[in-house]
Amino acid sequence: MSTTLPASRKPAGTTAGGAPAGARLEFRGLRRTFGSTVALDGLDLTIEPGELVALLGPSGCGKTTALRVVAGFEQPDAGEVLLDGQDITAVPANRRDAGMVFQSYSLFPNLSARDNVAFGLRVRKVGAAQRHERAAELLDLVGLPDHGDRYPHQMSGGQQQRVALARALALRPRVLLLDEPLSALDAKVRANLREEIRRLQLSLGITTVFVTHDQEEALSMADRVAVLNAGKLEQCAAPAELYERPATAFVAEFVGTMNRLPGRLTGSGTVEVLGARLPVDGPVPAGGDVEVLVRPENVTATADADGAATVVSASFFGAVTRLHLDLPGAGPVKADLPSRTAGDLVPGARAAVGLAERPVLVVASAA
Repeated sequence: MSTTLPASRKPAGTTAGGAPAGARLEFRGLRRTFGSTVALDGLDLTIEPGELVALLGPSGCGKTTALRVVAGFEQPDAGEVLLDGQDITAVPANRRDAGMVFQSYSLFPNLSARDNVAFGLRVRKVGAAQRHERAAELLDLVGLPDHGDRYPHQMSGGQQQRVALARALALRPRVLLLDEPLSALDAKVRANLREEIRRLQLSLGITTVFVTHDQEEALSMADRVAVLNAGKLEQCAAPAELYERPATAFVAEFVGTMNRLPGRLTGSGTVEVLGARLPVDGPVPAGGDVEVLVRPENVTATADADGAATVVSASFFGAVTRLHLDLPGAGPVKADLPSRTAGDLVPGARAAVGLAERPVLVVASAA
């Protein structure tokens, strides 16, 4: 499932900050259970050197368990974890070339930012002068050159997470593991810090696994997004491919927003839906009646006093306005329109609804 990275994304040798080039990370048939709960069910995934892959999925899908297996905090019931071809499944956590950043920062409250960053170096008995030099270098790298003497309670959440990131990089790991590191931050800080993490990851060329439940984070930061469901990998692809060509109905509905509209297969590789005949993309279920999956941006709506649909509400998002429409025979429908064209489509207005001529996914009708 790996894809070839553009030349600009392929790090080589030692990069900024003194980190080695990223390692190839492989999950092979990982299985992990907790009693009767299956957290990982034969997970296979390869992450290329220097790549940032986001693990995305609903709660309980296995994404954090997968990360903890790589870190060495969990042992799989079956399967292997390979780092540059070497099996590290049984290697203790403190002997793996992995740095980890947690959701809760996990800084030592009695240590300054400098000493938090240098903690791992002190454990490895690196000399004081070298520790302080490395800590200063990393604090500068994460944009906190003047915060070395501050303690966690003297820093904001975003600053604490930058210190945690610097600490994870102090030992020059070959793999960086991020466990929902931004979820405790407010929206603006989260947006700024995710850009900084991406910039830093690209400059270091370090292989990175990023666990998140936030689709926007995953799609905006990752080279590829791996969507997990019930411990299985549904699809791993570049963000644009994942959104435009989801491999399964689960991916289609989990990533972004999707309408389900009633349709009927014609037998010629097309489906009739809302008066249009559209080509079917992907597997075709047996039977004639199906549900058609359509993104809101592929739904058209125009003000029409004789239109079949009624505007229930309109949500303004700047350049785009999302309409919630009631369409008899189809139920609720969402349509994303350029805001400059949606002025007449106010709640209570009648509208004519159509679909863009694009291939669609279909699933068996629930009726």
